[in-house]
Amino acid sequence: MTLKQKLTEYQKQSAGNMPEEIREIVDKSMSRLQQAGLAEQAVNVGDRVENFSLPDAMGETVNLDEVLQAGPVIISFYRGGWCPYCNMELQALQEALPEIQALGAQLMAISPQQPDQSLSTQEKNQLKFRVLSDTGGHVARSCGLVFALDEELRPLYKKWGADLEMIHGNDKYELPIPSTLIIDTDRTVIAAWHDIDFSRRVEPDEILAVLRQRNDAD
Repeated sequence: MTLKQKLTEYQKQSAGNMPEEIREIVDKSMSRLQQAGLAEQAVNVGDRVENFSLPDAMGETVNLDEVLQAGPVIISFYRGGWCPYCNMELQALQEALPEIQALGAQLMAISPQQPDQSLSTQEKNQLKFRVLSDTGGHVARSCGLVFALDEELRPLYKKWGADLEMIHGNDKYELPIPSTLIIDTDRTVIAAWHDIDFSRRVEPDEILAVLRQRNDAD
């Protein structure tokens, strides 16, 4: 089963269990983000991302430029370990990790969670790649991905087990739109996938195809 199929199946089950008035709130929030054009304003192919240093799940600092010395980097910006769609995406990326590495690339996932929360995500999903904490959303913001969660959604998220103040260590209620970037060794973006709809994610096969094309061009 592809990642898309898994996400679609879960989304249908989730929607069926969600009261109509709650679904309307979620849909209105997504519609507002789409109208704001956030995905269109985000970093895209040909842009250069800023260098950054972030702590991983063990608290060790990871610097982008240093990682890029070994080859291109795939960065998955995800909402958090509380998000089932994110967990399914991270698991799919883990399955693709051997092929990603065989193509000379590396993989990192970034969320606004604090490091201890990232460690829980890494352990729960048995991830063998770097899981970084962008508390405050500085890196995601530099890529044009950050938005503030609508106030009417905040108590709902907490009810669903996503206490963002505790998870993020601040009261900003900011999240990144789910995004995946492939960054070449000079920090140029060679592929980008952004989607306001948090139930949709890029297929690992699409990521692998870009890496193969890059290698064939060298």
